Amino acid sequence: MSSNIEWNDTIKKEARGSNDEDLGEVQEVTDGYVLVQKGLINKEKFYIPQSEAESYDGSVLRFRISEDEVKSRYMSDMPPPPQSFTKETSSRVQRSEGQQEENTKIPLTDEKLDVSKQTQESQVKITKEPIKETKTVEVPLTHEEVTIETRPPSGDTKAETPVSSTQDIEIPVKKEEIGEVSKTPYVKEEAVVKKKPVTETKEVTEETTSERINTAEV
Repeated sequence: MSSNIEWNDTIKKEARGSNDEDLGEVQEVTDGYVLVQKGLINKEKFYIPQSEAESYDGSVLRFRISEDEVKSRYMSDMPPPPQSFTKETSSRVQRSEGQQEENTKIPLTDEKLDVSKQTQESQVKITKEPIKETKTVEVPLTHEEVTIETRPPSGDTKAETPVSSTQDIEIPVKKEEIGEVSKTPYVKEEAVVKKKPVTETKEVTEETTSERINTAEV
């Protein structure tokens, strides 16, 4: 009922008609009427009597008349005289005199989704495998070479009879060659395995059932 509505709280709240039409936003409540404005550029103003208000749920002010009735009867750029609302309000009071108001509360239920979480344990396998590759290393090898140079004789060198034929003189020389190749393992690097929690969001879609009120004459 409009008498139970906290009118100051309806300012800047949504207004809707009897068929749930969008009437705009409540701008002002004074002198027995509710100023509802719709649109940003081409603004429509409706000066609707407070007696036409049916309910207010804290966010939407609902009227018992349709959008067509609002436009045909209450659209105006200027507020109407206060007595026009007074007459209409009085006629409503006269029609309701002698009638006792009855309220029936009907609970409307809805379903919400409660999703539980389960922890599952799995295994992550980390594998070390051999990789064959060819490596080349450079090995320095040392060898001796023979060089010949001439110089004046020293004083203690004795003269000998010259050779009468070719004479070979063998001088031993040394050299290094590649020997056996062996392989020695060493630690090249370390692999560190870490575990850390990672949170991701997944959607759960499920059909729910809610209730609403429909009125019909029987």
